[in-house]
Amino acid sequence: MGPRAVPVLFVLLWSTGFIGARLGVPHAPPLVFLTLRFAAVIMLMALIAVAMRAPWPRGCEAWANIGIAGLLMHGLYLGGVFIAISQGLPAGVTSLVVGLQPLLTAVVAAGWLGDRLRGRQWAGLALGFVGVALVVSRQFGGGLGIGQSGGGFAAGGLPAALLALLAITAGTLWQKRRCPSFDWRTGLVVQFIPATIATALAAALTEPLQVRWTGEFIFALGWLVLVLSLGAVTLLNTLIRAGSAVDSASLFYLVPPVTALLAWALFGERLTPLSLAGMALAAAGVWLARGK
Repeated sequence: MGPRAVPVLFVLLWSTGFIGARLGVPHAPPLVFLTLRFAAVIMLMALIAVAMRAPWPRGCEAWANIGIAGLLMHGLYLGGVFIAISQGLPAGVTSLVVGLQPLLTAVVAAGWLGDRLRGRQWAGLALGFVGVALVVSRQFGGGLGIGQSGGGFAAGGLPAALLALLAITAGTLWQKRRCPSFDWRTGLVVQFIPATIATALAAALTEPLQVRWTGEFIFALGWLVLVLSLGAVTLLNTLIRAGSAVDSASLFYLVPPVTALLAWALFGERLTPLSLAGMALAAAGVWLARGK
């Protein structure tokens, strides 16, 4: 796959995560859903790694660093997003909160990783955030989150969304600094082990362990396992390895616009002229921030 195709495919696949969550969460509590997803990834990737004789990380330090990155980027990030939406925070507002990641990553990376950003990159990060805000702006006046039965802005999930923001930012920076290169087949297994353990414990303590195994739920689970946790996460690891932390983080500005387009195509959700303008600004911001 060419280097220009990887970011495009990553954004497209990552953006389908909300669609899968929308289909699956009504049939299972969010953390139970994620535990099943993570466990399926471990079993599938372990079989692939053994069959292909992929090399495993060497030493306890490598296992720990990859595991910490996985706990942050998968366990805490996805757990925070799913809980925020299930508690009534509109998906668009959740996307806006998590959309602060590129800006937060840039600020931390400047001090921790020594990344120096040019003026056009800072302008691109700011422009991208404005674009994301425009895309999701209609949801501030009321909207439905996954599992929400009525309209209105429910802020109960805001702490979980903030946790997701901090987790994905810290996970991206941790992986870039501590474990930028590892075999993706065995690395995914190592990443998802601590994420699965932590999510399963949280689910057992806070949620009813009930699942309705409908066709819709099985499709959503399969999609999130194969397309998101295997396809998109592998591409994210590739992007983190190949570029700066800001380069990979800035792509997250494109996720809400692409998700909005998918929701329009699949569920008939309305796209306003303001949303379309926001998509254009977000794309321009990413172009500036990546400095390509």
